Amino acid sequence: MKQTILSFVMAFLLTACGGKKEEKETIPKSDSVVVAHTVSLSAQQRSSAGIEVGLPQYENISSTIALQGMVDVPPQNTVKLSFPLGGYIRSTNLLPGKAVKKGQALAYIEDMQFIQLQQDFLTAKTNFAFYEKEYERQRYLNNSKASSDKVFQQAKTEMDKENILINSLAEKLKLLGIDPNNLTPTNIRKEVPVLSPINGFVSKVNISIGKYTSPTDILFELIDPSDLHLTLKIYEKDLPKIAVGEKVYAYSNNNPEKKYAAKVFLVNRTFDENRSTEIHCHFDKYAPELIPGMFMNGDVAVQDVKSLVVPEEAVVRWANKHYVFVERENGDFTMTEVIPGVLNKDKQQIESKNITTNTKLVLKNAFSLLMKLMNAEEEG
Repeated sequence: MKQTILSFVMAFLLTACGGKKEEKETIPKSDSVVVAHTVSLSAQQRSSAGIEVGLPQYENISSTIALQGMVDVPPQNTVKLSFPLGGYIRSTNLLPGKAVKKGQALAYIEDMQFIQLQQDFLTAKTNFAFYEKEYERQRYLNNSKASSDKVFQQAKTEMDKENILINSLAEKLKLLGIDPNNLTPTNIRKEVPVLSPINGFVSKVNISIGKYTSPTDILFELIDPSDLHLTLKIYEKDLPKIAVGEKVYAYSNNNPEKKYAAKVFLVNRTFDENRSTEIHCHFDKYAPELIPGMFMNGDVAVQDVKSLVVPEEAVVRWANKHYVFVERENGDFTMTEVIPGVLNKDKQQIESKNITTNTKLVLKNAFSLLMKLMNAEEEG
């Protein structure tokens, strides 16, 4: 109702000013002229206008902070998959977006060196069996002094060297996805699978059939959505209001009615050049339609924030700015700009460096002072 009255008065005053444009063309009016003035009232005028003066107070109020950000995944849930040896891509049937399971073959690679590696491993196992028997024979002879210590030590060295080679080749085979314990001369193969290390889905495919890949090439990019979270940008002034555990309701621009519940689990304390930082939130439930990189809005419900508040009617609006009237020592009232915050149960949150709990403000019928101030400006 107050906004309607103010709009009507503003329209009337602008019309009046327009009619006097010729008469006062050399004295332009500006918003700064209005806000620089002080209103003087007699005791009778104050009583007639119903002006009441009091002090603002700190109260705990509930509020909502609107933030923007995107769906994200932590680094440990993003995999850029390569292969330890070079080879030719023989087959794959993956496309971006396809779900995969841990241990699933994503593609097959073939190369002569895979065959050579298996051959070397099997040959080393055969040699080790020979050197092991030779070692046992030399140990028996050495115990009976039928052979020298040097020959015995040489047999042991040869056996140990072959054992080291077997273990080394076995680890290389494991890197290729080949189980050395099940490898025999009859199941040597020229192709090996590229296995998925996680459960998730494919975000990028960088291979084609017949292409040669080197160990530095990224073949696939995989994402594990089990730890999907929401990253929101927050400015320094709002950061003290946010704490771990705060409830967040996220939604997209395309479907603002669909809300995704989340909870703050991490608050970054490092600011960028714009004096903003990030908060990270876990979704309560996984939703398949949430994709990493998707833009999202987030409403953070902040409970019991201690704020400076005044009655709603203590704040007036002029030229898209908000003001209160401060009582001076001589009884006059001066307009002072404030930044409005949350309106909660007829209590308006305000912010201003010039106003404290000791500042006397007009708490009731401040609108009538604005009208008198504008009328005085018009008459002047």
